[in-house]
Amino acid sequence: MEFRRVSEAVIRRMPKYYRQLTVLRDQGMERISSGRLAQMMRLNASQVRQDFNCFGGFGQQGYGYNVNTLLAEIKNILAITHPYNAIIVGAGNIGTALANFDGFEQEGFIIKALFDVKEELVGTEIDGKPVYHIDELERYVQENNITIGVIAARRSVAQEIADRMVASGIKGIWNFAPMDVTATVPVENIHMTDSLICLMYKMHHNVISEN
Repeated sequence: MEFRRVSEAVIRRMPKYYRQLTVLRDQGMERISSGRLAQMMRLNASQVRQDFNCFGGFGQQGYGYNVNTLLAEIKNILAITHPYNAIIVGAGNIGTALANFDGFEQEGFIIKALFDVKEELVGTEIDGKPVYHIDELERYVQENNITIGVIAARRSVAQEIADRMVASGIKGIWNFAPMDVTATVPVENIHMTDSLICLMYKMHHNVISEN
């Protein structure tokens, strides 16, 4: 199936559909209308149909969507039908928390190893995952079919790490350093403090999110 270029907003909604449909599948629901799904997602039915039409559309008028079929289509769209090997650079608090999170493997995100410069961390394990010295990054990536690199290091070295990841063959970067990094591969810059500040704004102004 060929997909045309879609907006960032649509891309951001697809994992939300995936989560909701997973819940419905686990509840035993076999079919759902765009209107009912929209209500659950706090969207409108037209928006749901438009989102799915970006990828060809999957429903039948008067019938709605088969939950299992739609879930499979969205997994295909999100490219989560096969596992991805990943490494984390930075074995501090954030890197350790990510390495310890069991939910990643359920979606095919397999953290294989961590890297750091601190001698007291090198040679240890975090949740069964080895910690190597950063000097071994390129060799490990190339020898272990690593496609995703996670940056959980200091701001001052984040861009350098991103550059090294790309040069070693990494295909995508998930960055938790408190600065945006740029690369010639897809990058997701995650700023946890930004999210917290948005929460504080919403609390102060009594803003209730719609989705």
